[in-house]
Order: sequence, then C-alpha cells, then structure tokens
Amino acid sequence: MSGKIIGSLIVAISLISGVAIYWLQLYAFYDPVNAEVEVMRMTNVVTGEAEEIIADDLEGIDANSSPLRFRACFTTSSSLAMLTETYVVHEEPTPLTAPGWFDCFDAVTIGHDLEQGQAVAFLGEKDIRDGVDRIIAVYPDGRAFAWHQLNEKYDE
Repeated sequence: MSGKIIGSLIVAISLISGVAIYWLQLYAFYDPVNAEVEVMRMTNVVTGEAEEIIADDLEGIDANSSPLRFRACFTTSSSLAMLTETYVVHEEPTPLTAPGWFDCFDAVTIGHDLEQGQAVAFLGEKDIRDGVDRIIAVYPDGRAFAWHQLNEKYDE
C-alpha cells in the first residue's frame, strides 16, 4: 500500500514540475516591448554606425533572462532598394523561434523566405549585447521582423 502512495506522489510531483517548467519557459520571463521606447536601428554601410530606421506598428517581446529572447514585428515605409544600398546586408541570418502565443513572428516562414530571396536580412546592431547582434529581415511590402542571434564571438 505504501508503495502505491509513494509512486503516486512521485508521479504527481513530476507532473506539477513539468507544467511549471513549461509555463516558465513559454510565459513567465517574457515582457512586451514598449513600442514608444524601443528603437529599431540598422548598421550603415559607409559609417558602420547603427542608425534609427522608420518602424511603425512595432510589436515585440523580450526577457531579461536571455538576450536571445528578443523578437519584434513592425512595418517600415523605407523601400527595400533604399535599405539595401544604405545598410549592411547580413549574410547568415538565422531567425529563432518565438513562443507560439506571439503570432506575428513565424521563424520558419521568415527563414524560408530569406533563403528564397523573398526577404532581405540586415545587420541591425552589432553587439547589442555582448556577443549578440540584432538582425532585421525586411520584405518588399514593408513588413519587417527583428530578432537577436549570436555573432562570431561564439562561433566555434
């Protein structure tokens, strides 16, 4: 009889722990980005400095627990032709997946579109945090998506 109680207790504690870990990973640490405070920047080809770009309808999430948790969706009225002539194109963009509840950011679709040339990735800001760059992908219709990814500091 006591073996059934102990076994049930172990199963119950495991289930509670699993639910808690799931919730912590997907919901607990994310905060909405303040669209009035957050500024989108891209690195200028000539100066190498990050310059503010037009970013309307900004919706984003971030977390203090990791610099890689930043994701944002916005629109820009700047043309893709002007952006490619003015800002550094990023050669190895790797969109990182966002939590399922953050619907505007679909890393798989963005990654596929970047590979197919349907969008262009730019270096937003180099070392926005130590060893982490902000990457911005822009579509011809003005839709844009931003995320953070590790830079060459952490390449093996």
